Amino acid sequence: MDEDQENGVTRRQLLTATSVAASGLGAVAAAVPFVVSMQPSERAKAMGAPVEVDISRLDPGHLMVVEWRGKPVWILKRTEEMIERIKQNGEQLRDPDSEESIQPGYVDPVLRSIEPTLLVMVGICTHLGCSPTFRPEQGDPEMGHSWDGGFFCPCHGSKFDLAGRVFAGVPAPTNMTIPPYYLTQNQHLVIGEDPNNTGDIA
Repeated sequence: MDEDQENGVTRRQLLTATSVAASGLGAVAAAVPFVVSMQPSERAKAMGAPVEVDISRLDPGHLMVVEWRGKPVWILKRTEEMIERIKQNGEQLRDPDSEESIQPGYVDPVLRSIEPTLLVMVGICTHLGCSPTFRPEQGDPEMGHSWDGGFFCPCHGSKFDLAGRVFAGVPAPTNMTIPPYYLTQNQHLVIGEDPNNTGDIA
């Protein structure tokens, strides 16, 4: 084989390899939009796509915040002491049995949860949509000696207990909202679906 033929073979091999590589890159590039399209879009999340949260490291007495439908959702791991305080302050509340408030029918009306120690609640005051602060300390000097812990909205003074139930005599008209949710076996929380996975029921 002379030098021209040899160079021709080499050039042919190079062109073939380049074409194959370009085709492969093109196939990958074409596939990316399809893979991305299978993921929930930001718009879908904003409209209510479920959010899954790992709560395995959430310690008793602590609060974590996640976003669902563009709103803050509070996840509070209540202690046994907190639960006892909730059960004792019914006389001070506007709607102690949550008869006029928004929550799924499968949560306990007093503790407002599926699992007693775990409160899942939209962190927005039902008065004008402000975000209350978490004030868990019993007898907090700023809240008064009778304070058993809960949530306080500094905008207009609304108070809620550790189950998100509103106190009587404050501007907020109802208890704070409990979204649809369920717990998985691996200590994950799914917000935005009911326990039977039948979809959003808020």
